[in-house]
Amino acid sequence: MPRVLVADKISSEGVEILKKVADVDVKTSLGIDELITSIGCYDGLVVRSATQVTTDVITAAKNLKIIGRAGVGVDNIDVPAATQHGIVVVNSPEGNTIAAAELTMALLLALSRNIPVADSSMKQGKWDRNSYVGVEVYNKTLGIIGLGKIGREVAKRAQSFGMRVIAQDPYLSSEVSKKLGIQLVSLDELLAQSDYISLHLPKTRDTEGLIGAEQISKMKDGIRIINVARGGIIDEFALAEALKSGKVAGAAVDVYSTEPISQDNPLLKASNIITTPHLGASTTEAQSKVAIDVAEQMVDYFTGKPPRAAVNIPPVSPEVMERIAPYLTLAERMGVFLTQTAEGHFDSIDVCYSGDVAQEETNTITRAVLVGILRPMLSQTVNFVNAPLIAEARDIKVTESRTATFDDFTSLVNIRAKTSKGVREISGTIFGRNEMRIVRVDGYRMDLVPEGTMLFVPHEDKPGIIGQVGTILGNQGINIGGMHVGRDKISKRAVMVLSVDSIVPDEIRQKIMQMSGIESIRQISFDTN
Repeated sequence: MPRVLVADKISSEGVEILKKVADVDVKTSLGIDELITSIGCYDGLVVRSATQVTTDVITAAKNLKIIGRAGVGVDNIDVPAATQHGIVVVNSPEGNTIAAAELTMALLLALSRNIPVADSSMKQGKWDRNSYVGVEVYNKTLGIIGLGKIGREVAKRAQSFGMRVIAQDPYLSSEVSKKLGIQLVSLDELLAQSDYISLHLPKTRDTEGLIGAEQISKMKDGIRIINVARGGIIDEFALAEALKSGKVAGAAVDVYSTEPISQDNPLLKASNIITTPHLGASTTEAQSKVAIDVAEQMVDYFTGKPPRAAVNIPPVSPEVMERIAPYLTLAERMGVFLTQTAEGHFDSIDVCYSGDVAQEETNTITRAVLVGILRPMLSQTVNFVNAPLIAEARDIKVTESRTATFDDFTSLVNIRAKTSKGVREISGTIFGRNEMRIVRVDGYRMDLVPEGTMLFVPHEDKPGIIGQVGTILGNQGINIGGMHVGRDKISKRAVMVLSVDSIVPDEIRQKIMQMSGIESIRQISFDTN
């Protein structure tokens, strides 16, 4: 019978489930040295956020086969080291969905009826009905930014209150939104139409500061804003000013740019805001769910079934892994390139393998493509196990095909992505043992190393454009590490890809966009983890 160590406090229900198939030791006060000393005899390890599962711990875990994280994040686990040692890592990505959705609705209603301030007034001995007249949510429009699992649960509950729900999610198809009874709109349309706005999206380079002074100015006077997603998506200073001026009638915020919240945070000075200390997942039920979820997955693993929420690569024989490992990294980065340069939501993805790589087990490589495409756009964990299911849930058709040879390359991975706005096609290969290259984009020949930060700039092929772009970047102190230009015919259309040493600010990209002959400009960051 396998042995499992529970190193952090979890719900007793999870422990009882584990005991059905394993000998379980609950030791929640081990220091790192004690953990390293004792971990060698265990087949499974359960942690929450307190225990740090470092490389040293994993190296000492000679018998460890699976690590269960009773929660969402795995920052405290060295996942690459676990993968290298053949250890499966699982988590519970959906355990807090209902808790977060219900907190959103609680805050929305409390905000509408002034419940916190009315309660505080009562406890001061006052009976002041006139000061706390609220508003009804019935027939009001709720704009949801980010229609993932939590956003959908919020929408369902809001609809039961008679609210009209609209949403902005560039990665969701209109077919899925129609099934949910929700109208997809642009961000500007959502800002203009909504009486309430609720955020349910991850914090990324693209979403940080998504709601600032400019966006608030486009909202209705008297808008009410709820954020239980991530701190930093809303500009806290801009929100505080809008609360003070009355442009925003009220806000309810559970997450902050710095946590624990700094006492000089301007939101704490606003009288028309509800603040809570990141309570999104803080329910008895949510804590029980994550423990049960992880325990069930570990039971599945020990009884020969695949866990449903593994965060690292599924088992592949060492021999095959050695041959395809460079293609996994290449494929994921090609997916990142696609998701950051294509417009609209993805309808279909066809991955075609040719040459030597077509003789390998390519399913895992295709999964790497999906991870690269999906991970930058989603807040939930995307991995080699769940990427196909996530694509299916979003009505993205994924196909694999093979050809014997293709052009001058001994192996080639070609990805054709069809979106609601068009088609983007990209080809990549491996030179030598592990030198990654993107060799074609939309038919244009390239020689790109997919790493760091890039600018993708389709433009009219005419003199001066390349020089002007270089001058604009140089004047801003942005160094160009490499430049690649592909074109079909002289004086027609060309594509320029620049490797740059730092992130290019929005205002600089806009300056380039205003140049004559520039079609578009997209920034690509291959650091999406």
